[in-house]
Amino acid sequence: MQKEIQTLCARTVRYRRERRSVPLAREFARHALADWDLESRADDVLLCVSELATNALLHGVPPGREYRLCLSLYEDGLLRAEVHDSGGGEPRVPVRGGAAEEECGRGLLLVSALADKWGVGERDPGKIVWCEWWPEFGGGPR
Repeated sequence: MQKEIQTLCARTVRYRRERRSVPLAREFARHALADWDLESRADDVLLCVSELATNALLHGVPPGREYRLCLSLYEDGLLRAEVHDSGGGEPRVPVRGGAAEEECGRGLLLVSALADKWGVGERDPGKIVWCEWWPEFGGGPR
């Protein structure tokens, strides 16, 4: 039988479709990590939050709408960041050997390199793009 893992801490915030929301999202995450004593991977987490927020802003939030950032810390030490938006499409990491001048997708290359795991979930309307970090003392799959 599998043990159910409970959320220890969670924080959620909504941002309007405006440029200043990305640094605000990063600052929100910085404060949560400090409150949860998780500064050891803060650089990786903050860069991923920035990239996911930027993607939501550029590709996932129609005019007049918002996106939501959720940070969750589970009792097993797993940290999860989610960005919920109402746009269509599915984010993809660019294929190796693609055009060097491609503007889209490079942020997801960073996310896939810095997070232990990432993916896309369904939402109606839109999607949830998430990434996770396992505790540094061991833990889950990479």
